[in-house]
Amino acid sequence: MKFVDEATIRVLAGNGGHGALSFRREKYVERGGPDGGDGGHGGSVYLVADSSLNTLADFRVARKFKAEGGQGGSGRNKTGRSGDDLDVMVPLGTVVHDVDTGELICDLTEPGQRQKVADGGRGGLGNTRFKSSVNRAPRKITNGTPGEARHLRLELKVLADVGLLGMPNAGKSTLITAMSEARPRIADYPFTTLHPNLGVVRVGQLQSFVMADIPGLIEGASEGAGLGIQFLKHLQRTRLLLHLVDIAPIDPDVEPADEVKAIASELVKFSAELAEKPRWLVINKIDLLSDEDLPVARDMLLETLKWTGPVFEVSAATGAGTEELAQAVMQQLELIDQEAEAVEEFDPASS
Repeated sequence: MKFVDEATIRVLAGNGGHGALSFRREKYVERGGPDGGDGGHGGSVYLVADSSLNTLADFRVARKFKAEGGQGGSGRNKTGRSGDDLDVMVPLGTVVHDVDTGELICDLTEPGQRQKVADGGRGGLGNTRFKSSVNRAPRKITNGTPGEARHLRLELKVLADVGLLGMPNAGKSTLITAMSEARPRIADYPFTTLHPNLGVVRVGQLQSFVMADIPGLIEGASEGAGLGIQFLKHLQRTRLLLHLVDIAPIDPDVEPADEVKAIASELVKFSAELAEKPRWLVINKIDLLSDEDLPVARDMLLETLKWTGPVFEVSAATGAGTEELAQAVMQQLELIDQEAEAVEEFDPASS
């Protein structure tokens, strides 16, 4: 199924049923009085987070969703049946905005999370409701109210603990294949990854984290170059970024340090919050350099970047260094969780 991470849909809640104008008519019952029932309420439209979905592709064709309307009331004080609510299933990580107002309606991040996005109309009142001591035969009813109609913009941001970023052909797809059961498309030309791939990296029997392989970035990505801004947003939910760099590029004119700086600049341009996330440097393709050349190339890279953060050396192709990287990532994620819990515990606003 083709990956789709944005869609616009129209949702319409059901209209309320009209109230009934009716009078009791039975043999031997004179002036039986009003007995018109109320109309039923219209069904509402809900968005429901479904963990089995991973794309908004279903909304490429189906763009209109309408809940059932309420039925009108009838004689003998019978209330019309209310319309059924409509549940629209969306992937985890879907952010919903109102197209007309720009309002953020919800962010569906928990399995089964359910959010009403269009309220059903109220049922009208039958003439029985208007009976009084001075008006014993009312001919007044009210119509049901129309259901709410909205244009919604759905935006999917993948849910992952760790995001891989780097230039095209840096080896991100190969790395996620080596560390998880994910099997993205891999080839020796740029932009083989056209949509985010998720893989579960298992570190221990009860320890694992989710890694996202984001399509390769190039300079100008924050302004739409290459696959651009379309996929930068998928890094926003991650807690740790692994910045892959090819230590042995095929093109001799390419400087690995320049590629790292270019992507770091794009992160800043796209989002200051994203640029401030913890980012580790992962030197990839170490198997392509000799034992003598690797330390020289690594030291030159770190000196040029003036890098002070964590550095890992791996070969995604052979798997060398990937186990150590996975262990370190798991420890870092646990530390982030502990720090978040400590802040929440001592935050007066959370109590």
